[in-house]
Amino acid sequence: MSQNTLDPNAPVPSADDLRRQILEKQLAEMERQDKLRDRKREELDKFADDFFHHHVGEQERAVIRNVVSRAVKDGKMEALVYSFPSDFCTDSGRAINSADPDWPQTLQGKAKELYDRFKEVAQPQGYRLKAMVINFPGGVPGDIGFYLNWEPPVS
Repeated sequence: MSQNTLDPNAPVPSADDLRRQILEKQLAEMERQDKLRDRKREELDKFADDFFHHHVGEQERAVIRNVVSRAVKDGKMEALVYSFPSDFCTDSGRAINSADPDWPQTLQGKAKELYDRFKEVAQPQGYRLKAMVINFPGGVPGDIGFYLNWEPPVS
């Protein structure tokens, strides 16, 4: 006899018992969701602290080089090299979303540092950098992505 088979002689649970079982499952799911939300909030707080209070490190630069290297191996001319919440821009990403030419002035923290490094080192070597909103949770700008591009210039 299979373990999934119900005992035909078992007493029938009351409607209250069934409702209680459903309520217990719902409460357990709500608790799981709360823990997940708390963990995501902690991760974002840690990311924000690092973003605003530390410099771009060698490990982050190595990740960017690795992403570019993989893109080149795949025959691509562009790669998403960095992303961050749009709320980290002084205007919550509005200038980037509307392609305002002054969008770099809204950058802060590591995003500004990466942009400044791009202007100093990569742009003179023929690279281009594109910033764009990469998702819209709830219809509002979510994350900003920096795309590094090495296509030949259009003549």
